[in-house]
Amino acid sequence: MQAIAKWLVARPHNAVLGLAVTLLFPAPQLISGAVMVLLVLANGARLAMIEAFIAAAVLAVASLILGGTLTSVVVLVAGTWVPVVLLAVLLVTMRSLTLAVQVSVIVAVTVMLLFQVAVPDQAAFWQPYLDLMETVIRQNGLQLDTELLTAEVMTVSAVLVFWMLYASALFIGYWLYRGLPRASVDFGRFRDLNFGRVIALTMAVVSVLALVGVAWLSNVAFVVFVMFMMQGLALVHWLHGEGILPIFAVVSVYLLMPFLQVLLVLVLALIGYTDAWIGFRRRLKKA
Repeated sequence: MQAIAKWLVARPHNAVLGLAVTLLFPAPQLISGAVMVLLVLANGARLAMIEAFIAAAVLAVASLILGGTLTSVVVLVAGTWVPVVLLAVLLVTMRSLTLAVQVSVIVAVTVMLLFQVAVPDQAAFWQPYLDLMETVIRQNGLQLDTELLTAEVMTVSAVLVFWMLYASALFIGYWLYRGLPRASVDFGRFRDLNFGRVIALTMAVVSVLALVGVAWLSNVAFVVFVMFMMQGLALVHWLHGEGILPIFAVVSVYLLMPFLQVLLVLVLALIGYTDAWIGFRRRLKKA
């Protein structure tokens, strides 16, 4: 991976090719997003944006030749690169991985609230996507219980999925950058990630308000709680770095993720939320 990172930042045309190719991968927000973060950190936001513009232009021309539409390319490019560029710039500005992620949590929740205000009829908004999902799943011989996929579930799921993709792209791109020989700036390590007691307390207050009658706040509390899974995952990496957990345990967490998605995410979120209050890493260092 580090050899690929060195190749990407070595010359501008390597970066353009890397951005264009990875944008065609499954989950481009993760793969191509990580490449974009690497380029912003290694070469600066200005050069990275120029390289991204050239890559997008190449893809647009190829799409038009193959009978595609320019709109689809623009949506793909904007939805993949713009958020991660903002995250990478935020990381450089704040000079702290933890602070950048904390701000991203606040931004994600704010976007969800603004969406709920701007789209009063969320059921009508999500219905075309539900119809498309149902068609695709039935074509593959599976069944989809659309009654469980309410407008609230779709909104919360979309916020969480995209936040996790963009945050993961930031972590991977930053990890690739740290492996470069000329990497001279240290913004902290993923294993030390901590959302802090302020966000944990805010989530607790929001949860109480949701229970006493402000029902719409329950979505906010749930989204923030699930986001703590990143801190739980960081704790797993910290335990491995300290020699407490073997590498097999860390790999097992990632291997089990596709099979125990909801359960494992909730367990990691609970661990991360508890760590925000108790500070397992600090206590274990003292011990």
